[in-house]
Amino acid sequence: MGECRIDHSLEDVKQKYETQKEHLPEEMKPLFDRFFAEDHTQDLLNEMFHLLKKYDLATEEEKNERNNKLNLVLKNV
Repeated sequence: MGECRIDHSLEDVKQKYETQKEHLPEEMKPLFDRFFAEDHTQDLLNEMFHLLKKYDLATEEEKNERNNKLNLVLKNV
């Protein structure tokens, strides 16, 4: 993914999640609920936004990579 210099708010991440959640694995959804209930660093918010961005258009291989990264973050916050 390209380098983005825009800082994304928690609200930005929530909105991006809402547009992509039907494409995400079902077991990830409760983890996102927990993620959104907590405060996070700007770097983490930016990373989550970009992992979700255009998720629905990603290849299966790319989705698997993103799922691994999303799970890593979601299970360790």
